[in-house]
Order: sequence, then C-alpha cells, then structure tokens
Amino acid sequence: MSAEAAALRLGTTVASTAARIWLGGKAREQERHLTIEELARVRVPGVKFSRSVKRQFEQIADAVFDRLEPYLEHEFKGLEESGRRAVIDAVCDTFAAADLSDEALLAADAQPAELIRRITGAVRAPVGLGEAEGSLYERLFTECVEYYVRIVRSLPVFEERAAAELLVRTSTLGGEVARILERLPDRTLFAPDGTDQDTAFRRRYLELVSESLDEVELFRRASDRAAAQVRLSVAYVSLRATGDDSAWRRTARSLPRLRADMSDWEEAPGGDASGMRVEAALRGSARVLLRGEAGSGKTTLLRWLAVTAARGAFTGELAEWNGLTPVVVKLREYSGRPLPAPEAMLDGVAAPLTGIMPRGWVERQLDSGRALLLIDGVDELLDRERRAVRDWLRRLLSAYPGVRVVVTSRPAAAGADWLRREDFTALHLDRMTPPDLAAFVRQWHQAVRELGEELPCPVEDLPQYEQSLLASLKDRAHLQSLAGTPLLAAMVCAMHLNRGRHLPRDRMELYRSALHTLVHDRDADRNVPSAMDSPLSLGDKLILLRDLAWRLSDNNRSEIALEQAAVHVGAKLRAMRHLDPLDGEHVLRQLRDRAGVLRSPAQGRLDFVHRTFQEYLAAAEAAEEDRMGNLVGRAHLDLWRETVIMAAGHANARQREELLGGILDRADSEPRNARTLRLVAAACQETLPEVPEKLAARLDAAVTTLLPARRPTDPAALAAVGPSLLRWLPRSGAGLTEAAAAYTVQTAALIGGEDALEVLEGYTGDERDRVVEALIDAWGYFDAAAYADRVLSRLRLDGHTVKLTHSAQWHVVTGLTSVTELSVMYPFTRFVAVGDMPSLINLQLYQLRGEVDLRVLRRLPGLKYLALDGDMTMHHLDVFTELEHLKLLHLGLRGMPSLDGVRLGHGLGSLILWGLDETADLAFLAGCPHLTRLLVVADKICLPAHLSAATSLPGLDLSLHGVDIAAWLSSPDFTPPKVKQLKLYDCLLPDDLDALDFPGVEVTVF
Repeated sequence: MSAEAAALRLGTTVASTAARIWLGGKAREQERHLTIEELARVRVPGVKFSRSVKRQFEQIADAVFDRLEPYLEHEFKGLEESGRRAVIDAVCDTFAAADLSDEALLAADAQPAELIRRITGAVRAPVGLGEAEGSLYERLFTECVEYYVRIVRSLPVFEERAAAELLVRTSTLGGEVARILERLPDRTLFAPDGTDQDTAFRRRYLELVSESLDEVELFRRASDRAAAQVRLSVAYVSLRATGDDSAWRRTARSLPRLRADMSDWEEAPGGDASGMRVEAALRGSARVLLRGEAGSGKTTLLRWLAVTAARGAFTGELAEWNGLTPVVVKLREYSGRPLPAPEAMLDGVAAPLTGIMPRGWVERQLDSGRALLLIDGVDELLDRERRAVRDWLRRLLSAYPGVRVVVTSRPAAAGADWLRREDFTALHLDRMTPPDLAAFVRQWHQAVRELGEELPCPVEDLPQYEQSLLASLKDRAHLQSLAGTPLLAAMVCAMHLNRGRHLPRDRMELYRSALHTLVHDRDADRNVPSAMDSPLSLGDKLILLRDLAWRLSDNNRSEIALEQAAVHVGAKLRAMRHLDPLDGEHVLRQLRDRAGVLRSPAQGRLDFVHRTFQEYLAAAEAAEEDRMGNLVGRAHLDLWRETVIMAAGHANARQREELLGGILDRADSEPRNARTLRLVAAACQETLPEVPEKLAARLDAAVTTLLPARRPTDPAALAAVGPSLLRWLPRSGAGLTEAAAAYTVQTAALIGGEDALEVLEGYTGDERDRVVEALIDAWGYFDAAAYADRVLSRLRLDGHTVKLTHSAQWHVVTGLTSVTELSVMYPFTRFVAVGDMPSLINLQLYQLRGEVDLRVLRRLPGLKYLALDGDMTMHHLDVFTELEHLKLLHLGLRGMPSLDGVRLGHGLGSLILWGLDETADLAFLAGCPHLTRLLVVADKICLPAHLSAATSLPGLDLSLHGVDIAAWLSSPDFTPPKVKQLKLYDCLLPDDLDALDFPGVEVTVF
C-alpha cells in the first residue's frame, strides 16, 4: 500500500464518519453505514444540492489527505507492505467500532484527548501488530481523532432538521476545514521526545503560534486607520538575499532604466546571480544576522519562519528545520526594561499559555538544540539599548550553543560585523527584481481575496486588477523602481485597488505617499519605541530631510559625511523655534535609523536609500525656498533633470511660470543647449497640475521643434518626456524618411502603454525595411498577445528576422503564418515545438537548454540557415544530411561528448563550430569536401583532435579562434594545410612564425 493510497483511505474514513454523524442523525442508525454519496442523496433534497454536499465532504477528505500523505511517505519507509496495510485497517476498524456520536463528543467536552481516552477504554485494541506497527497505529489514530474533532467543531450545529439545508448553503465548508487543518502543527512526525506534559504543552504552543502569527497587513482603505489582515502563509513571497561580508555595504545607485523590456520580468534559469533565495541563504548557517532597509520584509520573513516551523511545513532548502520549536522575541516590547530570561520569552506571542507552561520548558527546548530563536528589530530599540542586546545574546548562546538564531535589523543600527564575534553570518535582503515584484503582485491579490466584502471591489474582479497593475508596472519604469520593497509594493497594490485600477500618471503622489509611509506612519502605527521617543512630527522630519536633500543636490553630491550632515541638521533645528533644543547628531541618527529614507552606505557617510527621494525632497525645498532661478540655471544638466521636473509639480502658479518660462527663454538664446532644455520643459508637463494658456502655447511650440526623431539618440531622449509626448508623434510614416519613421516607432515603444500601442498601429502599413524591423523589435515592450494581434499580424514578416526575448512570445509566434526567420534570445527548453513552424527558412536558438532531438528538423523542409547553441545535448546529429536546402550551420558544442554522429549534407557551404575543447574530434570534416567556409572557436586555448581533417580541405576559407597552433605543428596528426585561406585569431602560435609559411595558403594572423 502506497502512502498516497493510505492517506486517501484515512481521509475518506474521517470525512465519512463526520458526514454520517451530522447528516445521519440520532434516530437513523441504519444510515451510519451509507457512503457519503448515498447519505447526501437520502438526506438532502434535490440532485444539485446533494452533489454540493458530497463535494464539500470530499474536500474535507482531501484536506486530511494533504496532512497525512507526507507523514506516511516518511513512516512507511520502515514497514513491509503487510504491516502498512495492517496499520491502516486497524485505524479504520477502530473508527468504525468507536462511538463518535454527537453525545460522545459532547461528553468528552469536544476535547480530542478525552475522546481518545474514552474510545481506547471502550474499543478493543487491534491484535497482531508489531512494535513499530503498534506505535504507528497509535499515532495515526490519535491524529485522525484530532482531525475528526476539528472538523465536527467546524460544522454547523443547529437542530437536525436544519442541518442539511445549512450545509448546502455553506458552500465554502470544505475550504474552511482545509484551512483549519492546515494551521494544525505537524505534531507526530517531528515531535521531540520528552515528558508527556512537555509534549502536550508544545502542541498547544505551536498551535497558538501557527494561528496568532499567521496574519499580515496587506490592505488599508484610503479612509481607514485600521488595516485588514490576511493570512501570511498565503501572502508570503520568497525574497532574495546576498552575503553581507564587508562591514559596510555599498549598493549600486544607478538611475532606473528608461523602460525595461518584458524579458526582465522572467525568472532567470538557475536563479539570479545577484542573490539567492533567502531560504537557501538561511540554510547554510545556524546563526544569521539579517539586515535590510525599511520595508524590505524582515519582520514578515521572521513571522513566516515561525508559522512554518510551528506547522512543520518547511520544504526544499529548509526541510531540515522541520521539528524546530519557534521562539519569537520582539525587541521593541523590551524597550526600557530588561531583556527576557528564557522562561519569559513566550510572553510576547503566547502570553495566554505561559501560566500553564511546564517549569523549565523553554530552557529544555533551547538546550535540546531544537529551538529556532527569532529576534526581531534591533533597530527598533533606542541607541543606548542595543549594546545590551548583543551582551544578552552572547550570554544566551554561551549557555545554549546549539540553538538556531535569526536576528533582524536595519543596516544603520547593526553593521555586518555587529555579531561577528558570536559567529553570525550577515545576510542582506535585496530589493525585489522584476520577477520578484510580479510574484508579489500576484500573491498580494490572491491573499486579499480572503477579505471578501471588506474589499472595495467584487472579489471576482481581482484578476483584472492584478493584470492592470502588472501592465502599469511594466510600462512605467519609475513605478517599478519605487516598488522595490515589499512595503512599497504593497502600498502601490493598495493604492491601485483603492482607486479602482487607477494610479496617478505623475510620480508626485506616489512619492509623497511613500515618504509619509516610510518616514512616519509605519512606525507610528506599530508604536516603535525608538520612534515614539522622538518629539518630531511628520512635518518636522520632512523639513529636515528637505533641507538635507537640497544641500546634497546643491553641491552635486549623493553622499555626505555624517558629521557634516549633523551640523546642517543642528542648524535647521535651531531655526525651528516650536521645538525644544535638540541635539543635531542625535536627531540625524534617529532619522537615519527610523525614517526609512536615509542610510549609511559606508562608515561615517550618509545618503538617501533611493535617488528619487533625494530629488523629490530637493524639489520640494526649492519650491518652499523659491529657488526657481537656481533650477533654471541648471536645467540643462542631466543630474538636475528629475529635480527640475518635480519642482514644477511642487511649485505654485507664479513659480511654474518663472521656471518653465526661464527654461524656454534659455532654449531660445542658447543653441548649444536648446534641444536639452526643450526636452526638460516638455517633460515637466507630467507633474504640472495646470498650465496657463500663454505658457501652454510656448510648450507646444517647443515640442514641435523636437519632432520627428532624426538621430539614433533621439528615441531615448524623447521617450523621457513621458506619455504626454504621444499626442505629438506622427500617426503614420507618411511624409517621414525611413529613418525618422523607425526612430518614431522606437520612441513610442520606449514610452509604452495603450496610447503608444495605438500610435504603432498606424505604422503597420509602412513596408520599408527599417520600419518593419523597428516594429518587430518593439514587440518585447508590450503584452505578447495584444501586440501580435494589433501590430505583427498586419505586417509582412517574411524576409525579416523576428526576435523573441521572453517565453510569452513563443505561444503567439506560431500563429503568425508569415514568419520565415526566427531568432530566440531567451533560455529555450521546448525544441520539439519548432516543428510547429514548417515555413521557417532561418532558425536561430542561442540559449537552448536540455536534451535536443534533432529529428524535429525534418518538419522544416525549407530550412536554409540554422544556429543551435546553449547548454544542451544534441541527439541524432545525422539529420543534417536530410536538410537539402541548408546552406549555413552554426553549432554550439559545449558539453558534447562526441561528434562522431555528425553528418552534413552536400549543399552545406558554411559551418561554424563554437565552444570546442580538447575532447572535440574533427575527424568527421574529412567527409565534407563541399564546405567553402569553416569557423572553429575554442572556449580556451586547446588543440581539437584531428584538426588536419579541416586543414586538408582544398578551397576552404578556414578561421581558427583559440587553437594551439604550436602544438598542432608538432603533433603526429599534422599535415601541411591545403586550404585556400587560413585566419588565426587569438591562437597560440609557434616562436618562429616562418613555420606558418604554407605553400599555396594565404595565412593571416589577428
């Protein structure tokens, strides 16, 4: 009997017993022996309703199955087939013989332990079971009774005549029971040995942790202070972490790309080299200091670790953590009082149980090495209290060296070496990549489904909200860049939901909301001690941050010394007369540690966590201090572009006229900077709430002088103006040169969005090569299906290479019948699918993966050009002889154990062999006298076997890259070459170059 079959039988037994008791009723003993289907048919009126009830109890059976199957998979390994069957039969027989009626359940106070005691006293124990089988029987029966009681307690408890009708109405009963069972800890498989009292308490404690910590705030109505909570176990998204070995971590501060194409939203095979999944990073160390900026997901990760440990539900990299007992310590609860001794560590999460906790229980968990100590929020304590945390940890780990520990902090409060003496590994939670962000958005919308009527939209509309937000993120680089942490991503998701699928087109409101959340609201909502200790209001903090941002920008800097910044903050504080005197250095450190927008990228240095925040705040300061003339003078500088644009949004009416009028005046009088200045003025329209009529006319005139695009650099520069530019772009290529039309297509593609797609539709009638190629290349910036339907399907694609940059395009390209040339630029694993495009004459696959059966190529009879490269293994290399029209073949041979099977058709004239090493055998080339051009490229300097098979082909144009020519000349295989031309690139040559003087051969060395 398999674990799957056993779990299914037990699940059916438990669910059937519950159904018989609660559908059968007290007075109908004969109905206790009916199946669920028969019982539902008898007791529930109507075929449809009886089928609904049957499905509900089948879902309950599935929920029990999901709990038991992995456990039985583990336990069955040590049992023979007969023993497995005997155990399952015994459990089912006991259930059949036991009194599990409603009277029996009530007599046991609906407590599983009491019900089990009563059953074992009344039902004869099974006979014939060995020691291992008997032990497994007891555990399985105990677990099934626990499930049965939980299920029955969740069923509607009304009078018998109403029970059937109520069950029909409770359409989500199966899902609710599955959720109840899912939250139960996995007590039998991993429970540690100990006293009966310890084990019973651990069971209750894990259940409380599983339930109380399994919630996270994902959604807040715009008008609410109270946030709706959803299940963390549903909402959790795996993040990335990197090793944080240096004491001070610098991260890249490059500006966001103008617009990423859709390939960036795909997960790279094998993971991203810039970081690994945090679960994999945690696996490698028993002691971890996890650092991350504000909102990076530190607390959420710790809660997820606690809940998953309580349920014994770790999989993959952290599977070995199953069986650990989570102990969560929230440091902010100990501000102003001593850190907890072991017996007090449960107070924060399990206070209702601490009164019945066995004496020394926490100490025994720590001493056994089966505790998972999760310490959250070093940064949430006051400065003077953080040293005590390190001393407390040191003493604790000295007493219990085997305990696993994860400690979280913002980088400013704890350097990477803060716990190095205690052998902690420092990890840093990274910003989310586009695939991470897409996963977060999908999971967020899945999680908020549970809020039901609390949502501002019907639940069934959530998929449309999800797709709409993903489209906005993909179209708008600034929005994507801002939503780089779980906190800000959740803020964007909630704003999008609250606004009915609309986000502000300009960035001003997004940045304002993000700053308010990071700087003040989040800590205030959580009552963080180090924030509550501050006398500064949100407005006070923003005044200080604006001043600091302007000082940095005014000096064309992104960093400042902490000491110098403290001087500036102190000076500003003295001018804020409504505040009592405050120390500038103390306030600055508090802002850095808690405001969420400042950090220390290096020891003694300070900067903003995101360049955008510095620019937004500097622009606000410029408007507040009326520095428009200063901005006009710097408007032509790239470093000031975003500050100028956002200053236009912060400015009042007079300031806007001064700013934009001054920029346009400069454009008229400075030919050298005219184009740049007009671009900046046009881009300001994104943030302007209104434009006076006279100024609007000048802006319109400035835009018209910029169009159409004429130079290769124009598309990116024009696209930076934003969506407002689209209204000015020509709606077709009529009247434009071929180059201008192609550049206009590129501009619209970089801007993106529905309006840009409408512009591109107007160019589908332009058959000029550069325009068609630009339209093909623009595919990567839009939804694959929509773009193919509205643009590509209206083009003549034959004679043009269609490039695929992400997997969503493959499902669409097979429907474009005019495609004859295809280049796949992303990791491709479905080689067999190329047979669905028989019209191909040119196929290029540069990132092939896995096993490649070349016989599929027989379905492409007209193939002339073929390139196959990547991390793959090719089979049936003789197929090339059947491709009668094949003229050029490019083969990547990395990892190919043998080339013995290669056979080439007589029509093949050009061959490229890429990625050779010393194991490659070129002997097969001796049978290819028809070749006219051969390129051999080695990964590193080496000598492929039988090189002379290639050099002996008369009339051949041969190019060798990375070949050991010196070794070839002295090898037994050497024969004077007969080729027409021999070109040597980066080869290892003999000392005497005269040795390369071959009669009749033109030799060229590069």
